[in-house]
Amino acid sequence: QVQLVESGGGLVQAGGSLRLSCAASGRTVTDYGMGWFRQAPGKEREFAATISSSGGFTYYADSVKGRFAISRDNTNNTVYLQMNNLKPEDTAVYYCAAKAGRSYSYRISQYNYWGQGTQVTVSS
Repeated sequence: QVQLVESGGGLVQAGGSLRLSCAASGRTVTDYGMGWFRQAPGKEREFAATISSSGGFTYYADSVKGRFAISRDNTNNTVYLQMNNLKPEDTAVYYCAAKAGRSYSYRISQYNYWGQGTQVTVSS
């Protein structure tokens, strides 16, 4: 069993930056692909970024490519999402998720464990 706890969300003006953290406990996530997803009010949860277990491979949604960066610190069992040049349309609850297996994935259905989410609000 893996427990995931997100932090770092908040209110920021358009053009600003935030860094989200996802702390894992229960089991080491060294062998898990990790992902960040987001859900805006009235919309379905969508993929944002994902990283392989080693950290060597990453993949981003087109909407965040070039602005967001996912990384991980396997020593500390933590995954990060650096978000730059934020836009009002980035406003959402951001969720961290872990999938069994070392590869990354943009598919929600492949993730086994989810955090409770952290709110990110970008004002115009």
